[in-house]
Amino acid sequence: MAESKRYISQTELENHKKPGDLWISIQGKIYDVTEWSREHPGGALPLLNLAGQDATDAFVAYHPGLAWQYLDKFFTGYYLKDYSVSEVSKDFRKLAAEFSKMGLFEKKEHGTGILLCIIALLFSISVYGVLCSNSALVHLLSGALLGFSWIQSGWIGHDSGHYQVMSSRKFNRVAQILTGNCLAGISIGWWKWNHNAHHIACNSLEFDPDLQHMPIFAVSSKLFSSLTSYFYERKMNFDSIARFLVSYQHWTFYPVMCFARINLFAQSFLFLFSKRKVPNRGQEILGILVYWTWFPLLVSCLPNWGERLMFVVASFSVTGIQHVQFCLNHFSSSVYVGPPSGNNWFEKQTDGTLDIVCSSWMDWFHGGLQFQIEHHLFPRLPRCHLRKVSPFVQELCKKHNLQYDTASFWKANVMTIETLRSAALQARILSNPTPKNLVWEAVNTHG
Repeated sequence: MAESKRYISQTELENHKKPGDLWISIQGKIYDVTEWSREHPGGALPLLNLAGQDATDAFVAYHPGLAWQYLDKFFTGYYLKDYSVSEVSKDFRKLAAEFSKMGLFEKKEHGTGILLCIIALLFSISVYGVLCSNSALVHLLSGALLGFSWIQSGWIGHDSGHYQVMSSRKFNRVAQILTGNCLAGISIGWWKWNHNAHHIACNSLEFDPDLQHMPIFAVSSKLFSSLTSYFYERKMNFDSIARFLVSYQHWTFYPVMCFARINLFAQSFLFLFSKRKVPNRGQEILGILVYWTWFPLLVSCLPNWGERLMFVVASFSVTGIQHVQFCLNHFSSSVYVGPPSGNNWFEKQTDGTLDIVCSSWMDWFHGGLQFQIEHHLFPRLPRCHLRKVSPFVQELCKKHNLQYDTASFWKANVMTIETLRSAALQARILSNPTPKNLVWEAVNTHG
């Protein structure tokens, strides 16, 4: 006689969503991923954020078909009572299965090897210009070329964090360390930790680190309530300093973006020297040390401090283009307060994301992220296929009356500045009292 199934309610499942007690539902079966969270390649944070609920759509998006066979060892023996699947999720899973049958997740045709050669060429020309020319103009252009090489290395770091861009996992890791840590000075481990959290909690003001830039930027007046960042595990205080800085954020946005990589340096160091578990910490730190050896040495080869400063500013400012690109896809889109929800995962991804309209010959410039909606729905999909699958995603969104927002690069910049300006004006007129700050009082004293 077949054993009857054991069921738990959604309310009972929600009791298992804290560190040391993590249960999730995948296709109605309940899995205990508490121990696995310590070894999970994507880190513990995605599991913690989706614990206590159905995570089927997120699992489908982030894992290849081979991953399903490993789920059984985490099965608790329970099933989710009254489990149902929305029409949106059904169509999303069908589309993911269709892409898998077409082999799109395995066909990586964007030429990582060629891109690595281009990066090496840009880097070599930059170094040659510094060492073999006495012209200040050549030194300026060399700094700009170095910035462009950092942008392209950033795309490789991004792609290799989502899927294997090289012929083997070993070479994939080598590419990550070389282009991220050694060339750009940014920890690929930190990037994956941060970026996975962003994808899972897209545009959650409390859980998405890519929207947590207080006290410098606030994309929504909801941040004025001093929300808690569950990623950084701290309160994002909207005090008088934050109010002052946010009040002018639509003017400071582009200047800050020119030097945004300084924040990435700081975040990399904080991550690598933290108490948290960091995979291959030694490799990561060694790669960072390589960067902080060659870059200062290269800058020191310039003839005077004026040209050294010019070189650094040029390289950082050019790379700022990429930082702007990251912001355009999300700053002007819908935001929400609270944890991510597995039950409407597809809808949250489309609501919080903006595609950039461009010609195919400009794909190199955007690194595939112009199809940000497609990328968020299918993060394992190589960028060379994003334009191909875009019509299918648009059709699915149209069928279910879901947002599919697009804008030109110029319009996306305008929308971002308008979003920042709107929040800035609200910060200025906010009547809620904030702790007094001498800087704010001095700047705003009249008479």
